[in-house]
Amino acid sequence: MMSIDYQVIFMDMSANEAVTRNEDGSYTIFINARLNYEKQMMAYVHAMKHITGEDFSKDCVQAIEYNAHS
Repeated sequence: MMSIDYQVIFMDMSANEAVTRNEDGSYTIFINARLNYEKQMMAYVHAMKHITGEDFSKDCVQAIEYNAHS
């Protein structure tokens, strides 16, 4: 099983979530604090799909989003 180092930050933002890969190889997940709990959890799962799917090493945004929503 792969170990992933990440942190989650809740903040007011226009998107549901965003993910950044940090210089040390860890990830920061930003989740919109204005979403209800259910939508925050959906945003978290979506972000984790990007991380576990190694999407930061891919180029085709359409394919990345298609796979993350599947």
